[in-house]
Amino acid sequence: MLPPVSSDSVGAGLLAAFRQNFQAYKVLAERALSQVSDAEWLYVPAPGSNSAAVIVQHLVGNLRSRFTDFLTSDGEKATRQRDQEFEEPRTPEAIPALRQEWEAAWAVLFALLDELRPEDLLRTVTIRGEAHTVLAAVQRQVAHYAYHAGQLVQLAKIIRAAEFQSLSIPRGQSEQFNQKMAGPR
Repeated sequence: MLPPVSSDSVGAGLLAAFRQNFQAYKVLAERALSQVSDAEWLYVPAPGSNSAAVIVQHLVGNLRSRFTDFLTSDGEKATRQRDQEFEEPRTPEAIPALRQEWEAAWAVLFALLDELRPEDLLRTVTIRGEAHTVLAAVQRQVAHYAYHAGQLVQLAKIIRAAEFQSLSIPRGQSEQFNQKMAGPR
């Protein structure tokens, strides 16, 4: 029989998993973005699509809005200008500042995760006036950021084409990878 599991240990496990997932999606996005030049951050693949710069601007705005004063204010801050997040930067010279904003916005999230305790997971927070448990609100953002990280990977693949450096197991190499993971027998 398994020993009983406390709600605190489950909560601590969830918080650790959230941190790991957010970190993984941040790194995935950064590895994709590192393969494109500042000018290529502005590439729009089709009318109505977003450039990498716009996706990053949107994530920056979302991170700041959702996780600043997370437990005490609505996750959609009155100061957020969401529509402006979808306006294209005019020049590649804007990209270094956007990278700095990216780091600062993620720092807001990671500082919050350092502060959250297992007992906070069932507290209620609001996003656009809609009530969510902390658990549901954080999970909602994990999914949102995974979605946008995937978009950034796809954009980098489109831009780099055959020069794109795979961020997972390259095509045709699954068997080799599985053998390597299994180790010597």
